[in-house]
Amino acid sequence: MITNVSLVSVWVTDLDEALTFYTDILGFEARDDIRLGEDFRWVTVGHPSQPELDLHLTTPSGPLSDDLIAALKRAQAEGGVPGVGLHVDDCRKTYQDLSAKGVVFIQEPQERPYGVEALMRDNSGNWLVLVEPRDFTEADFEGAGFH
Repeated sequence: MITNVSLVSVWVTDLDEALTFYTDILGFEARDDIRLGEDFRWVTVGHPSQPELDLHLTTPSGPLSDDLIAALKRAQAEGGVPGVGLHVDDCRKTYQDLSAKGVVFIQEPQERPYGVEALMRDNSGNWLVLVEPRDFTEADFEGAGFH
């Protein structure tokens, strides 16, 4: 029986730069940084309040096919790779704090039926969604342009 989600992979362009971004800018904690052979490094970070969930920071490389590696690198260069959603207690304040640290935002905080949402990119081009959640019902989406 599955008991929880424990690991989510995030494609990054540079492991050291991504590790710095996720720890120094976002406040995650470094967890694993292990060399497995000459060309593979296992790097994980996690939020201090979620010890059971690791983000695996990884670069497009073998054993993936050359075609898939090239496609992932193209998507990273275009800044179009979906990343992860992050809950925040105050989206507007988090937006201000992260903007002051140089984080690039695609969308400033906006009211949504489910809360306040902002969309940012990490330093590898991944989209990260910040959501200050609130209770909602299906009726909250009527006329809101969501399908």
